[in-house]
Amino acid sequence: MTLPWIDVVYGTRPEAVKCAPLVVELRRRDGIRTTVTVTGQHREMADEVNASFGIRPDADLDVLRHGATLAQTSSAIFSALSRRWSGTAPDAVVVQGDTASAALAAVAAYYAGARVIHLEAGLRSGNLLSPFPEEGNRRLIAPLASLHLAPTESAAANLRAEGVATENIVVTGNTGIDALRQQAGCSQHFDDPVVEDIVNGWHRVVVVTVHRRESWGGPLSRVVEAVAETLAHRPGVVAVLPAHPNPRVRAEVRAAVGDNDRVVVCEPLPHAQFGRLLSRAYCVVTDSGGVQEEAPALGVPVLVVRETTERDEGVAAGAARLIGTQREIVAAELAALLDDEEARERMAGARSLYGDGYAAPRAADAIERLLGVTASAALMGRGESFELTSTSVSA
Repeated sequence: MTLPWIDVVYGTRPEAVKCAPLVVELRRRDGIRTTVTVTGQHREMADEVNASFGIRPDADLDVLRHGATLAQTSSAIFSALSRRWSGTAPDAVVVQGDTASAALAAVAAYYAGARVIHLEAGLRSGNLLSPFPEEGNRRLIAPLASLHLAPTESAAANLRAEGVATENIVVTGNTGIDALRQQAGCSQHFDDPVVEDIVNGWHRVVVVTVHRRESWGGPLSRVVEAVAETLAHRPGVVAVLPAHPNPRVRAEVRAAVGDNDRVVVCEPLPHAQFGRLLSRAYCVVTDSGGVQEEAPALGVPVLVVRETTERDEGVAAGAARLIGTQREIVAAELAALLDDEEARERMAGARSLYGDGYAAPRAADAIERLLGVTASAALMGRGESFELTSTSVSA
């Protein structure tokens, strides 16, 4: 008997982090053939995640070309995937989130006649330009998907409001929390001795991650300058800023930090090492989506330096504040958090917002139902916060 074939496609580090627990879970299941296709945008960082989860990709499209535009990268992804599936198409293709990899893989799968499964479906900011191009990408995927694996009930409600049938939506929790908890059990020593000294030291640590495309050319610099300015008056606090590999982002970060030794700029950290840094943080200043999910799970308050967020659960629970990118406001909000321990403790209280560590088994169960496979390793029902919203998925 020929097993149903699922191809999981991803290319960036955030995709790799969130796909890895699902790939591991699917490969445990006897009734499915699971392959992994990587597109190659974040070469070293995604490779590191794959290695840490013991994943060896079955195909590497290697589309990364330094200096390529978004349109050129998207065209390369689409062409390469179309060639990969030109002979025999998978029964289903899993795409994650809202990247170019996800959007173009969804379209290529649709053209090839494969069903599209969207992991982390239903996130919406309500603004097509923020985040750009992620908001457009995820809206593009939704009409093509046969199965929507929503991380939260709020995301599922967004999909229902857009007309997606309830029976095609399953609330799983976020696989990023699965990855965080799995990696937390690994003993981690930082490759960077400076970061190791900071984490083992006595300072309060502010973790800063900034890279969003819509923040280039001003907002990103203002955020970093605000952090540096705030820490200049607080000798017991140090910031660690893992620099995104994009050359433009790095140039802006370096210029904004200047010779300020209170903001330590380091190379991107492997996923498990970043989790250790995050767990040591007093608070986080970020424009990242994944960090908005991971930090509350570790009891770390989040200052979101964006104008919109698709992760409203953190804001509603008081674990995150949406503060924008104006220098004065960022400085004031960070100072208020650093100077008020009780405020910090209130924000640290909401932990189980985005998952309970069992999203991947729930997602795998839903995929088996979609493909008519008898469940072989079902772990459905683990955790009370993310019960499935349906018991069947239409084919």
